Amino acid sequence: MAKQVFTVTPPGKLTRARRAELRRQVDQLRRGTDDTGASGADARFPAPAAGPLGPGVSTGEYWNWLQVAQPPHQATSHNLAGIYPFVADDGLGHEGPLLGVDLNADVLWHFSPWDLYMNTTAKAALSTNILVIGAYRSGKSGTIKQLCTRSLAFGHQVVVPSDSKGEWVVVAEAVGGQVIAIGGENTSARLNPLDRGPRLTGVSDDVDEIMVRDRRRATLTSVIEATIQGQAKLSPMEHTAINWALEHAIRVTDDRPTITHVWQALVSPDPTAPGYKPEMESNGERARHVLERFVAGDLQGLFEGESTVAFDPDAPMVVVDTSALFDRSELAAQLTQICTSSWIQAVISDRSAKRTRYLVREEGWRDMATEQALRTYQQWLKLSRHYGVSNIVILHKMSDFDAVGEEGSKERTLAYSIAGDMENKFIFRQNTQEETNLISRLKLTPGHARLALTLQTGVFLAYVGRFSYIVDAFATSTPWERALFKTDDAVEAGSVDDHRFPLFIPEDEPVFDESMLDRLWPTSQPTPFADQTGPTS
Repeated sequence: MAKQVFTVTPPGKLTRARRAELRRQVDQLRRGTDDTGASGADARFPAPAAGPLGPGVSTGEYWNWLQVAQPPHQATSHNLAGIYPFVADDGLGHEGPLLGVDLNADVLWHFSPWDLYMNTTAKAALSTNILVIGAYRSGKSGTIKQLCTRSLAFGHQVVVPSDSKGEWVVVAEAVGGQVIAIGGENTSARLNPLDRGPRLTGVSDDVDEIMVRDRRRATLTSVIEATIQGQAKLSPMEHTAINWALEHAIRVTDDRPTITHVWQALVSPDPTAPGYKPEMESNGERARHVLERFVAGDLQGLFEGESTVAFDPDAPMVVVDTSALFDRSELAAQLTQICTSSWIQAVISDRSAKRTRYLVREEGWRDMATEQALRTYQQWLKLSRHYGVSNIVILHKMSDFDAVGEEGSKERTLAYSIAGDMENKFIFRQNTQEETNLISRLKLTPGHARLALTLQTGVFLAYVGRFSYIVDAFATSTPWERALFKTDDAVEAGSVDDHRFPLFIPEDEPVFDESMLDRLWPTSQPTPFADQTGPTS
C-alpha cells in the first residue's frame, strides 16, 4: 500500500457562508461513498473482488472483516481501581542479602529476619524464625543454602546442629567453615549434651544455675522419653530418680557431668549422697536401660563422655555431620538430633557474643519427638530473639508432624501449634493431598493453597509478617551456587557435566579469562536443526 501524507492546517475564523460551503462538500463526499447500492449491513465492506483470496487481497490492501472500534469498558469505581496499571508492591526493601525476584512486583527480593524484625513500618516481621516446607525437588534446600551462604557477607553465622544427609558439609568446606563429623569410621569426635556452655551475661548466679539445670534436665528427659515412646510415660517417681542422679553427677564431677556419670549414679546409687532414698534404684530402672545404649550400646562413643571438639565461634559456618548415624535406625536418628541440638544450644546461648546466627534444623520434626522436647523447643523459639538466633525449621510437608505422638495427643497438637506460630513461612511446591493441611493447619487461603500445588522449582510463597510474596529464588542464582547446592548427584550419577564452574579459581590462574566468554556466549549462530548435545536447562 502506497504511503500517503496528509497536511492538516487548522482553519482561521470562517465566515458563515464558508462554513455552509464546507458542509455541502462533506455531504457530497458522504453520498458518493454510500451510494453503492448495498444494504446498510454490507455498506461497511468493500465490493467483492474476484479470486479465492477475497476482496482487497489481490490488490495488496489490508481488509478486516471485523469492525476496529471496540465498545468502551464499563465497571464500577471499585472494580476499576483493581485494574489500574501502575499498582505494584515495592517488595521488602534492600536490607539484607538478595534472595530472588518478587514475581508480583518484578523487583529484587531481599530478606533478613533481623532487619525485618527491627523494621518500624507495616512490613515488619513479627519474629526471626522461619518455617520452610516443600516437597522433594521443590528447591527448598537450595534456596535455604543460598540464603545462608549469601548472609555470610553480612556477618551472620550459620549453624547446622545435625546434617543427616551430609548436604551441608560441602557448603561449609567451600566457605571455610567448621565440620564436626561424628559416628564415622575415621573420626573420634564426641559431644557432651550436658555441657554447661558459656556463662550468660547480664543474669545473676542463681538465674544462670537454674537455666543450666533446666536445660540439662530437659535433655535427659527428652532422650529417655524418645526411647520409651509408645510405652507408659515417665512417672513422677522416675523423674525424681533422674533428677537426683543428675544432681549427684554434677557434684562428683565438679559441674562437668556426662551421661556416663548419670548412668553410674542410677546403676549403683550412693546411699550416703544427699537426697538419696532407697527406692531410687527401682525408680530409675527404665532410665538406666535407656542410658546404657549411650554407654555400652549402639550409640557408644558419641555422647557419653566429655566433648572432644569445641565450637568455633569465629567460623562462618559450623556443621555437625551426623550422616554416618542415620543409617542405623529412626530412633538413633532422633536421639542423635536431640543430643546435637542440645549441645549446640548450650554453646551458642550467649547474648554477650553479639553474634546473629541462622540455626538450620533439617528434618525439624525430629526435634519434637516428645512432650518435653516440644516444650524445650517452644521455649527456645521464644528466646531466639534474645540470643540473636533465627531458627530455620525445614519440613517436607505439614503431615510430617503426624510422626509426633498419636492422633489427637497433646504432643501432636503442640507440634502443629509451634509450626503455626512461626510468623515467617516459605512454602514451596506441595503435593495435592496436602491442600487440606495447608488450609487447616497453616491457615492459608484456598487460593494460596491451590497455588502451592503448582509452584515451579525454586519458586516459593513467602509469608513475612502480614504480607505475602511469590519469589523466584533461582532467578538470581549463579553457576557456582547451583553446582554447590545441588542435591541430586545420586539421581544424576553418570551424567555429570565436566564443564561445571570450579568452586574456587586457583591463585596461579587469572581471575578473568576471555575464552570463558567465548564458551558461554558464542558469537557464531548455530546451524538450524543441528545435533545439539549440550546440557539442557
